[in-house]
Amino acid sequence: MVKKAIAAGVLAGLVLFALFQHFYYKSGETQAVETSNATTGIGAGMVAPDFALKNLAGEEVSLKDYRGKKVMLNFWATWCPPCKEEMPAMEQFYKDNSSEVEILAVNLDPQNNVKEFVNDNGLSFPILLDQDGSTQQIYSILSIPTTFIIDEQGLILKKHIGSMTFEQMQELMK
Repeated sequence: MVKKAIAAGVLAGLVLFALFQHFYYKSGETQAVETSNATTGIGAGMVAPDFALKNLAGEEVSLKDYRGKKVMLNFWATWCPPCKEEMPAMEQFYKDNSSEVEILAVNLDPQNNVKEFVNDNGLSFPILLDQDGSTQQIYSILSIPTTFIIDEQGLILKKHIGSMTFEQMQELMK
């Protein structure tokens, strides 16, 4: 029984590695790898892996649709206290900066009533639903909230783990 569990874990790890390799190493794209992140997941200097997720209206949204614009990619959940704490600041940041920066908030618990959460908190930035957890795995999200700042060419400039204030958001975008 233990051998089967170990084998299943190894197999799952190999599948995740293969998915990462598939989405990270795209032919024809410039690659910049930060050595310190090579074994710890996705981070600054790497090409942001593309994904396609549905928004709350059921429309498919792809990260590559935002090439040419800076993106704040935030992973969060409705049950997460630090995520709830940063939402008002994120909404204010979006209202003040939406002409220069797009916020894509990837929800990791779509089985909960995300629409109600969004309405109750007056959020206007795009909310995407990671129905099967694939985007969470591709981005190696272990703790939420986690936010990536992605430049106009699709390179990750910064990675922030934990909630942020409005001022921290402004500083991250510099």
